[in-house]
Amino acid sequence: MVSPRKHCVRSGGEGCNATMDYQTIQLSYDPGVVTLTLNRPEKRNAISNQLMDDLLRAFEDVATSPAQVLILTGAGKAFCSGMDLENLQALIGRSADQNLKDSESVARVFRSLYEFPKVTIAAVNGAAIAGGTGLALLCDFTLAVPEAKFGYTEVRIGFVPAIVSTFLLRQVGEKQARDLLLTGRLIDAEEAHHLGLVNEIVPAERLMGRARELAAQLMQNSPTSLLLTKQLLTEHARDELDRQIGAAMRDNAAIRSTEDFREGINSFLEKRKPRWSGK
Repeated sequence: MVSPRKHCVRSGGEGCNATMDYQTIQLSYDPGVVTLTLNRPEKRNAISNQLMDDLLRAFEDVATSPAQVLILTGAGKAFCSGMDLENLQALIGRSADQNLKDSESVARVFRSLYEFPKVTIAAVNGAAIAGGTGLALLCDFTLAVPEAKFGYTEVRIGFVPAIVSTFLLRQVGEKQARDLLLTGRLIDAEEAHHLGLVNEIVPAERLMGRARELAAQLMQNSPTSLLLTKQLLTEHARDELDRQIGAAMRDNAAIRSTEDFREGINSFLEKRKPRWSGK
């Protein structure tokens, strides 16, 4: 049974824990800080339609709360393993309108996190792959355990990393983005740190403690200044993102009608090497 919605996030009083009416995430409230935990450990916190819906509603709830900092992490051994297998299978055979609607949903989640009005910290406790990489690296600060893995693996299953590429180009520049997006290779926390995608590498036993320390440090600053600085950064990027993400959503939807996409998804689900047709 889903727990009833609790409103302690807006009270500003004692910390509390609540599942709210969310099915795939947990929220933990402390004075000034909200911790959002992706809570599908049995699925390595894979992204499902329900998870995206829960994230969007949680972002809205936290954005209107007194909290100044949002910490994003994952339950279990993974941060987020990318798209859920059932969701991947369901993508095959959809109409062009359905594909575009799906792409819009993905873009809305990523952009909501990128433009979130409060300061965000990703505490990456394990693998963050494909869409999981997007969630981990779109936060203002990214802390990662040494064992964490990152990668834009979409090209390995006949997909296009269209939406995430928009943000990655802003973070690392074109040459590095081409490497990561075209090879689809996995990188470890050390390389991600070298590229400037990870702020700190933290031992697993210290990860959440360090995230809270950083949150406490941030909350020593003026809340108004933090809010307005985030607004400044969002406005600076808005026009360019509007144009680029619009094109990215169309590319994301278009690839789904190709034979290579269907073959990539089927081969991935069947755990075999793909037989590409180039169509």
